[in-house]
Amino acid sequence: MVLREYMARMDGQDPEKALELIEPDFRFLISLPGGQRTGASREDFAAYIAGRNAVDRRHEIVRYAVDGDVETAYGFVVDQGVTTGAFLSAVRVSPAGLMAGYQSFFTPDFDLVDRP
Repeated sequence: MVLREYMARMDGQDPEKALELIEPDFRFLISLPGGQRTGASREDFAAYIAGRNAVDRRHEIVRYAVDGDVETAYGFVVDQGVTTGAFLSAVRVSPAGLMAGYQSFFTPDFDLVDRP
Protein backbone atom coordinates (compact mmCIF):
# COMPACT_ATOMS: atom_id res chain seq x y z
CA MET A 1 0.00 0.00 0.00
CA VAL A 2 2.26 2.71 -1.31
CA LEU A 3 -0.17 5.60 -0.71
CA ARG A 4 -0.26 5.02 3.06
CA GLU A 5 3.54 4.81 3.19
CA TYR A 6 3.88 7.96 1.06
CA MET A 7 1.65 9.96 3.43
CA ALA A 8 3.50 8.66 6.49
CA ARG A 9 6.80 9.77 4.97
CA MET A 10 5.44 13.17 3.93
CA ASP A 11 4.23 13.67 7.52
CA GLY A 12 7.56 12.56 9.00
CA GLN A 13 10.66 14.51 9.92
CA ASP A 14 12.27 13.84 6.52
CA PRO A 15 9.63 14.18 3.76
CA GLU A 16 12.33 13.76 1.11
CA LYS A 17 12.19 10.02 1.93
CA ALA A 18 8.89 10.01 0.01
CA LEU A 19 10.97 10.38 -3.17
CA GLU A 20 12.11 6.76 -2.71
CA LEU A 21 8.51 5.70 -3.47
CA ILE A 22 8.26 7.61 -6.76
CA GLU A 23 9.02 6.56 -10.33
CA PRO A 24 11.44 8.85 -12.27
CA ASP A 25 8.66 9.94 -14.69
CA PHE A 26 6.15 10.52 -11.86
CA ARG A 27 3.23 12.78 -12.83
CA PHE A 28 1.27 14.65 -10.16
CA LEU A 29 -1.43 17.19 -9.52
CA ILE A 30 -2.01 18.60 -6.05
CA SER A 31 -5.00 20.93 -5.80
CA LEU A 32 -4.96 23.32 -2.84
CA PRO A 33 -7.11 26.37 -2.07
CA GLY A 34 -4.25 28.62 -3.22
CA GLY A 35 -3.83 26.86 -6.56
CA GLN A 36 -2.55 23.72 -8.19
CA ARG A 37 0.91 22.20 -8.16
CA THR A 38 1.79 19.92 -11.06
CA GLY A 39 4.81 18.12 -12.38
CA ALA A 40 6.04 15.33 -14.61
CA SER A 41 9.12 13.94 -12.85
CA ARG A 42 10.64 12.92 -9.54
CA GLU A 43 12.71 16.11 -9.75
CA ASP A 44 9.57 18.24 -10.09
CA PHE A 45 8.16 16.59 -6.98
CA ALA A 46 11.43 17.12 -5.10
CA ALA A 47 11.10 20.83 -5.91
CA TYR A 48 7.53 20.78 -4.59
CA ILE A 49 8.68 19.18 -1.32
CA ALA A 50 11.52 21.70 -0.95
CA GLY A 51 9.05 24.58 -1.33
CA ARG A 52 6.63 23.39 1.37
CA ASN A 53 6.52 25.18 4.69
CA ALA A 54 7.79 23.12 7.62
CA VAL A 55 4.81 22.45 9.86
CA ASP A 56 3.60 19.84 12.31
CA ARG A 57 1.13 18.30 9.84
CA ARG A 58 -0.32 14.82 9.53
CA HIS A 59 -2.83 13.09 7.28
CA GLU A 60 -5.47 11.09 9.15
CA ILE A 61 -6.80 8.51 6.69
CA VAL A 62 -10.38 7.45 7.47
CA ARG A 63 -11.23 5.62 4.20
CA TYR A 64 -8.91 3.62 1.97
CA ALA A 65 -9.49 1.47 -1.11
CA VAL A 66 -7.50 -0.44 -3.69
CA ASP A 67 -8.73 -1.38 -7.17
CA GLY A 68 -6.08 -2.97 -9.34
CA ASP A 69 -3.22 -0.51 -9.73
CA VAL A 70 -5.10 2.42 -8.14
CA GLU A 71 -5.16 3.27 -4.44
CA THR A 72 -7.40 5.99 -2.95
CA ALA A 73 -7.50 7.61 0.46
CA TYR A 74 -9.88 10.06 2.11
CA GLY A 75 -9.17 11.81 5.36
CA PHE A 76 -8.33 14.93 7.26
CA VAL A 77 -5.26 17.11 7.55
CA VAL A 78 -4.35 17.98 11.12
CA ASP A 79 -1.89 20.84 11.59
CA GLN A 80 -0.52 21.40 15.10
CA GLY A 81 -3.49 19.54 16.56
CA VAL A 82 -6.13 21.46 14.58
CA THR A 83 -8.08 19.91 11.69
CA THR A 84 -7.58 22.25 8.73
CA GLY A 85 -9.60 20.39 6.10
CA ALA A 86 -10.22 17.20 4.18
CA PHE A 87 -8.35 15.49 1.35
CA LEU A 88 -9.13 12.95 -1.34
CA SER A 89 -6.06 11.40 -2.94
CA ALA A 90 -5.40 8.72 -5.52
CA VAL A 91 -2.26 7.07 -6.81
CA ARG A 92 -1.53 4.84 -9.79
CA VAL A 93 0.99 2.18 -8.81
CA SER A 94 3.64 1.01 -11.26
CA PRO A 95 4.47 -2.69 -11.79
CA ALA A 96 7.52 -2.04 -9.54
CA GLY A 97 5.20 -0.98 -6.69
CA LEU A 98 6.13 2.70 -6.90
CA MET A 99 3.96 5.75 -7.44
CA ALA A 100 3.60 6.45 -11.17
CA GLY A 101 0.88 9.11 -10.90
CA TYR A 102 -0.73 11.04 -8.05
CA GLN A 103 -3.75 13.28 -7.80
CA SER A 104 -4.82 14.97 -4.57
CA PHE A 105 -7.50 17.48 -3.65
CA PHE A 106 -7.63 19.39 -0.36
CA THR A 107 -10.41 21.65 0.88
CA PRO A 108 -10.92 23.45 4.17
CA ASP A 109 -14.63 23.91 3.36
CA PHE A 110 -16.20 20.47 2.90
CA ASP A 111 -16.17 17.09 4.65
CA LEU A 112 -17.46 14.06 2.74
CA VAL A 113 -17.59 11.89 5.89
CA ASP A 114 -17.63 12.77 9.55
CA ARG A 115 -14.32 12.89 11.31
CA PRO A 116 -14.07 10.15 13.94
